[in-house]
Amino acid sequence: MEFIVKSARAETLKTATLVIAVGEGRKLGEIAKSIDTASSGAISALLKSGDITGKVGQTLLARNLANIKAERVLLVGCGKEAELSDRQLRKLIGSAQAVLKNLGGSDAAFALGELNVKGRNTYAKARLVAETLADGEYSFDQFKSQKAPASALKKITLITEKADQADTERACLHAKAITTGMAFTKDLGNMPPNICHPTYLAEQAKELGKAYKGLKVEILDEKKLKTLGAGAFLAVGQGSDQPPRMIVMNYQGGKKTDKPFVLVGKGITFDTGGISIKPAAGMDEMKYDMGGAASVFGTLKAVLELQLPINLVCLLACAENMPSGGAARPGDIVTTMSGQTVEILNTDAEGRLVLCDTLTYAERFKPQAVIDIATLTGACIVALGAHTSGLLGNSDELVQQILSAGQQADDRAWQMPLFDEYQEQLDSPFADIANIGGPKAGTITAACFLSRFTKKYNWAHLDVAGTAWVSGGKDKGASGRPVPLLTQYLLDRAKA
Repeated sequence: MEFIVKSARAETLKTATLVIAVGEGRKLGEIAKSIDTASSGAISALLKSGDITGKVGQTLLARNLANIKAERVLLVGCGKEAELSDRQLRKLIGSAQAVLKNLGGSDAAFALGELNVKGRNTYAKARLVAETLADGEYSFDQFKSQKAPASALKKITLITEKADQADTERACLHAKAITTGMAFTKDLGNMPPNICHPTYLAEQAKELGKAYKGLKVEILDEKKLKTLGAGAFLAVGQGSDQPPRMIVMNYQGGKKTDKPFVLVGKGITFDTGGISIKPAAGMDEMKYDMGGAASVFGTLKAVLELQLPINLVCLLACAENMPSGGAARPGDIVTTMSGQTVEILNTDAEGRLVLCDTLTYAERFKPQAVIDIATLTGACIVALGAHTSGLLGNSDELVQQILSAGQQADDRAWQMPLFDEYQEQLDSPFADIANIGGPKAGTITAACFLSRFTKKYNWAHLDVAGTAWVSGGKDKGASGRPVPLLTQYLLDRAKA
């Protein structure tokens, strides 16, 4: 989808569909009033019919209004509050887009600049509009014989004041990059696990390396991982015919002397639970257990599109967790890359095993900060549901930066405690650490486990088990989160 920003009077703009807002109680803002005046009261007459009251998300389509250059005018309700919430704005835009998808026009213009959105300036409001529209165009039908018909809508114009044009253009640029990254993340997540395995992800990384300058890609195979002493990582993949891979993608957009930011993604391309096997119901959704790695791919894609002036290292811990005669067993003890030993009490707590060695590997880059992203615990879904990602870390400053980025991106996280008392749940009588801490505070004890491998740098952990995909129903699929949050964090660091 192409975005164009124009400073123009709405009634004079030639477009297939002009979208304007109407407040609850049939109240007209300045833009709607100008359309009403130019059309000799046509908008007022429509409102009197009672077909739209102005509640958030209501729509009414008018055609061929006198003295209006647009072929159609789409009225969309914006409610009665002086300020919209992010959710209300998304609902408003989504309702308008649903109507536009069923129209024949190839373009539309949105004249919504006068709407106030709580906590958002011109840039942030325009970016949320553009992201919602671009993300709303996503579909995944690669494996369907009959493809969905291509959308007729190709171009969106955002009408704005002259003084706001530069901010709105920057917002559209960032939104386009972020939603391109989200689409990449969704494609990888939605791919079936018989195709999307660790080697496939490694090939995707190599393709990125060919497509973008400044990106170097290295793939660590089983032999290299064994040489590095990644015993925990290797234990997860040893029951599968698909070999594990650690994917290293190094983007140099900043100065050579700048310390990099490091993103670490859990990439379990299918998780049966191993010997501690999961229930059959819903196991197909375990193809999404590589959602953390997919979100790192998507974030890197956004950074590459924008060519941000930062150094970024992306480490993907990719394996398939399968039961077999060669699989790791409950009771096995493995030695990690750090030298610490781990007693595997539950083979379904495998994500932390691939991550711990990858987090140790991150030390060699002398990072400014490390963020790992993982669909790690069902406990996080119990605690926070499907709306908010869990956040823990060893640096208050880093945690606050991530929380702020999530708020700005409308891709929120919530901090959970990482107190020393929880560490005791990981005590093992046979090894340095157990890989589970019992039924209580599962998200926290998982992060406690990871924290033992992150003492040499500032680190934060995002548990996206509830947010990386939408479960069940017709809307089932990867969500693309937390690409907006992570990209915003990096935009803030790059001051772009």
